[in-house]
Amino acid sequence: MKTVDTMRFGTIEVEEDKIVHFAQGIPAFEDEHDFVVIPYDEESPYFFLQSLQTPDLAFLMTVPYLFFKDYEFEIDDETQAKLALEAPDDVLVYVLLTIPHGSIKDMTANLMAPVVINAKTMQAKQLVLEKSKYTTKHRLFNEQETAGKEAR
Repeated sequence: MKTVDTMRFGTIEVEEDKIVHFAQGIPAFEDEHDFVVIPYDEESPYFFLQSLQTPDLAFLMTVPYLFFKDYEFEIDDETQAKLALEAPDDVLVYVLLTIPHGSIKDMTANLMAPVVINAKTMQAKQLVLEKSKYTTKHRLFNEQETAGKEAR
């Protein structure tokens, strides 16, 4: 068990087998290698990717298939080998979220750079998809959905 101080969650205990390891860090955070995935709450589709090195570094993320049913991409052979991915069930996929100006209705997902985690080994990588139809800012909620929710 590892004890970690965080800004958002206070001091937490992390089981060693729950530590997500990014061998090369995350783009723009190359020195950050160890994280833990923390659910927002039991019912929520959101998760935090909390750094174990930097207390105030946590990324909000979600499972993309909950919001983008047709989302798909290929994991190249080199990445599959580095992450020791052997079966589809080994693969966990998340995408990082942005909440512009604190407005949840304008939340966007970075579908161009999914986070791929081997559920067995907890090795991970944020892939940057090349020649992709996706962007870094796909709205989670379309404007009609948010207008309907606000009217209620």
